[in-house]
Amino acid sequence: MKKVTLLQTDITTLNVDAIVNSANKSLLGGGGVDYIIHKKAGAEMQQECHLIHDDIGGSLPNGQAVVTTAGNLPAKFIIHTVGPRWLGGSKNEAEELCNAYLNSLVKANEVQAKSLSFPNISTGVYNYPKQEAAEIAIGTVLSSLPSFEYIQHVYFICYDQENYNIYASILSNLDDPKIQINMSAR
Repeated sequence: MKKVTLLQTDITTLNVDAIVNSANKSLLGGGGVDYIIHKKAGAEMQQECHLIHDDIGGSLPNGQAVVTTAGNLPAKFIIHTVGPRWLGGSKNEAEELCNAYLNSLVKANEVQAKSLSFPNISTGVYNYPKQEAAEIAIGTVLSSLPSFEYIQHVYFICYDQENYNIYASILSNLDDPKIQINMSAR
C-alpha cells in the first residue's frame, strides 16, 4: 500500500530518497526553500545545477523538473521543479503547478526513489493561493501515485502552520483504499 504523510518540519532534514526543490528557472538558487536547499546541500549540488543551467540554455520552463545529487543533505537526490508565479489564475498556472508535481514524481520514479518529499510549491514568493495550491498538489499526487512503480511513500512538508492546516483539512476528508494517509502531531 502506498503512503502519504503530512509533516510540519524543515524539508532539508528528512532522510528520504528524494526531496523536491521549488526552484527558480535558472536553477542557481533563489529565495525561500530554494535558498535553504542550495545553502545546505553545498557545492556539489550547486555545481550540478550550474551544469544543467548551461545545458538547458539558462531557463527551465514552468512545470518541468530535473534531478541532481542531494550533496550534504540526508536525501540521495534533489528534484528541482519550477512552479508558476500566481498571475491571477488565467495564465495556465493550475496546469503548470500540476505539471510541477507530476514531473517531479516522474523524475523520482526514474531514479527509483522509494520515498519523496514535497514542499508547498509556488506558495511562498510566487504567491500562489495556498488553498488552491494544496488542492492541486494533493489531487495530482494522490491520483497519480498508484501508477508509479518505485515510489512508495510521499511526504507533504509544510514549513508554516497555515499550509499545514490547509493540507490537514483536505487530507482528513479523503479516503482512498490504495493509499494510507498519515498526519503528524506536528
